[in-house]
Amino acid sequence: MVFGRNRGGHTGGVIGNPRNNSISPRSPHAPGRACGTHRVAKTASWLCCAPSASFVFDISETMNRVITHEPVSCRPNNFSGVKIEETVELDSQKLRLDSWLSSRINGISRARVQSSIRSGLVSVNGHIINKVSHVVRDGDVVNCKIAELQPLRAEPEDIPLDIVYEDEHVLVVNKPAHMVVHPAPGNATGTLVNGILNHCRLSTVFLSPEALPETDDDSGDEASAFSVDQGHNVDIGFGLSEASVRPGIVHRLDKGTSGLLVVAKDEHSHSHLAEQFKKHTIKRVYVSLTCGVPSPLSGRIDVPIGRDPGNRIRMIANPGSATCGKARHAVSRYKVIEILAGGGCALVKWRLETGRTHQIRAHAKYLGIPLLGDDVYGGTKNMGLSLLQSRNPPSYHGHILQLVAKLERPCLHALSLGFRHPHTGENLRFSQIPPTDFAEILDQLRDIGTKTVKLFSLI
Repeated sequence: MVFGRNRGGHTGGVIGNPRNNSISPRSPHAPGRACGTHRVAKTASWLCCAPSASFVFDISETMNRVITHEPVSCRPNNFSGVKIEETVELDSQKLRLDSWLSSRINGISRARVQSSIRSGLVSVNGHIINKVSHVVRDGDVVNCKIAELQPLRAEPEDIPLDIVYEDEHVLVVNKPAHMVVHPAPGNATGTLVNGILNHCRLSTVFLSPEALPETDDDSGDEASAFSVDQGHNVDIGFGLSEASVRPGIVHRLDKGTSGLLVVAKDEHSHSHLAEQFKKHTIKRVYVSLTCGVPSPLSGRIDVPIGRDPGNRIRMIANPGSATCGKARHAVSRYKVIEILAGGGCALVKWRLETGRTHQIRAHAKYLGIPLLGDDVYGGTKNMGLSLLQSRNPPSYHGHILQLVAKLERPCLHALSLGFRHPHTGENLRFSQIPPTDFAEILDQLRDIGTKTVKLFSLI
């Protein structure tokens, strides 16, 4: 595996093809076309010509429940109207109001709690509190009602998309770093979904925030199948309903992660691809730059991942899953490709057997090698600087300082993606080399020093 700055040639694309693996990705005879940022000409005609319509996703039903002692466990879509009437019991002296409320309702996002506080639905000792950072103390009496959901709007936006492949049923996108996949509180515009709506000539989409994953920071890679409320389907002509033409985001990549992502263009494709993710038959390979070198140089990590109780935007890998709340089975295989800069960094390939939120980032931290540039999981600029400078001569320190200063995201890229086409049944595989920011850092680390690792085990 060799990649760095693009010095010419095709940077990625189709390795497999729906009908003939020998067809070039840019062949006019291929059923789909690989392309860059321009719009693909061959889009299903009925999809392009569909009249304007509204798309309504599941809205949470109302629940009324008084919580007296133990935190309540609710399905993620059922928090609207949940009530808390409780006296605070704390071993420590104080805690933020939003943190305490989040701890009392298992699974609710802090963003949802904060919205309820700002809406004036929370009181402490009889006084309405609208400050999310208000401090509660032992003995305080808290009354809270979780606010009703307000649907998020996703409008079509003319956002350039790097489309690697497209046919009537699916498209594969090379997502840039710093782009959020779907709208969420705090990220209503500029998302991949906004761009896809424009590309596929679709109209406004209304999303239920609680139907989406928690997005205090990033989204995860875990398979995501947004379900449509069938009660709101409207016939838009041509024998089609809203459900059949919506762009289906089947899985996600973190905001800071670049690389390949598949999108379904019809309900059958969405359901079929979601089932492949559920059965873990989707083939995904990632590459990363890590702080330090893992030991051993290759391996299989079978460690559950759950929400970090101390930081809701972070996941935690812990063999003692009972201590992680609702930890889920998670398996990653890894292999060191190159040892860089005297062992201060490594180029590591990852293959996922499961697809949990932040899986690679959490497993890398568990190994003691957080991703370079990943502030949330410990791969901070200070850590990277310390490791790299401690393992290299002083003559390189200025160069290392400049390199580390350029880090703006976790160095993680979705390198290849393979799946079975939902209509033809053919196995497809796509690849895309890392973008310029990743490649430049990799080249600079190689300039300091590199050692290729030859291992017999393959992941």
